[in-house]
Amino acid sequence: MGLAYLVGRLDHVLHQRLRDSLAPSGLTVPQYTALSVFRVHGSLSNAQLAMRTMISPQSANEMVKQMEGKGWVERSPDPVHGRIIQISLTAAGATILGECDAGVAEVESLMVAELGQEERARLHAQLRAAVRALSVQGT
Repeated sequence: MGLAYLVGRLDHVLHQRLRDSLAPSGLTVPQYTALSVFRVHGSLSNAQLAMRTMISPQSANEMVKQMEGKGWVERSPDPVHGRIIQISLTAAGATILGECDAGVAEVESLMVAELGQEERARLHAQLRAAVRALSVQGT
């Protein structure tokens, strides 16, 4: 089996496991990803969110509307660029994210259960390098 096939299969199985882990909280995998991005990066525009969550700007906008309706994010005008709307995590969003973190960590731990600490660190570094290499090639 080729590397691309294995990565695709991993993506599929990981997405399934994450979906099952998040479902009881009413969160989807893309919503969890988006809320996690806000936790790390603070306020972002819709375009920035789309890029960081690997979805189209239109899909990001629809997702933000859903999350805003649940009180997980809020929108406010950018203080410098009036036409840009900044989206940020609310306290309710941080709470639901925190409730889901343990389940996501459990899925990740299961995924690398057969690896030692050094192997996990090496895999993490190699995956980041692969993403970087393809990102540079794709621009």
